[in-house]
Amino acid sequence: MSAKSSARTESAITLQSNLFVATHLPRAKQLGGQLADLIADPDAFVAALTAGLEELADPIVVIGIRSVTPGLSEVLGVRLPLLEATHRTLSKATKKAPASLLLEITGRLLGHGAADVRWFGMWNFERLLATDPEPTWQLMRRAAAAAGEWISVDTLAHPYAAGILLDGLRWAELERLVYSPSRWERRLVGSTMATLPHVKYAGSRDKAAAARGLQLIGQLIGDAEPDVQKALSWALRSLAPIDTAAVVTFVEREAEKARATDDGHRAWVLRDSLSKLPNDAQKNLKACLQGIRRRPGAPSTSLAATTAAELASADADQRPRPSSREE
Repeated sequence: MSAKSSARTESAITLQSNLFVATHLPRAKQLGGQLADLIADPDAFVAALTAGLEELADPIVVIGIRSVTPGLSEVLGVRLPLLEATHRTLSKATKKAPASLLLEITGRLLGHGAADVRWFGMWNFERLLATDPEPTWQLMRRAAAAAGEWISVDTLAHPYAAGILLDGLRWAELERLVYSPSRWERRLVGSTMATLPHVKYAGSRDKAAAARGLQLIGQLIGDAEPDVQKALSWALRSLAPIDTAAVVTFVEREAEKARATDDGHRAWVLRDSLSKLPNDAQKNLKACLQGIRRRPGAPSTSLAATTAAELASADADQRPRPSSREE
């Protein structure tokens, strides 16, 4: 296909998408208003939301989203602007509603079979963190543990970032996840750091926050899972504008480790993060990392993986062993 043909095809797809959204936008806003009237009845709310989103769904979106999201189960295929319009209308209409009602509904939505419905529920977290942090964190942990694909993880990253900025003690939530056996929970650490500079709370662009983020990335770099690696490189690119010098120092140190140990996992993350660094640093780091590639099946080399393995081994050694009896 020629460049001109490709451009025409993309233009046609964009036009079709815009037309679909424009046609269905009034219904999306109407649905948000209807849901606001049902906030005291969780069962009716979930039923109305599901039926309404099924009306707004686009089969083309289902095909597209499945192609880029391995592991995704059921999805209705609602275009993002329509889902956002519904949620925005609901939020405006329920500003004075008791948080307890929204918590109940959010918990119900997280258990829904359709991914779009779960994402809709996750968008309530940031609002709830300000008024009911502990029960909200309980729901956020539950959502993180249940996540099985990158869209859900990256959707959770925004409220996780907001949560640690609202309460510095919540950094412990991320420190715990670096040791998780779930690659999606480990990815959440990187995604949260990548999202942090874009959260509209005090401290989101402070060097202190970047420093803590680099500490977490330092625990996870070397992870063998590509989904984790992508989030870590994304995080480094996001933190670089906040404290360029610190990120350059970090990347240079890790590049030397990758070179000394021929660590392809570490090298991939560093190479993918270079675009936001100064040109001189990019040139030097590319030279340092030249020829170091990921090898299929190579184990994780991260500090977190090493620590987790040591803890598991120590735990196994401490377990009581069955005694043998002489007959």
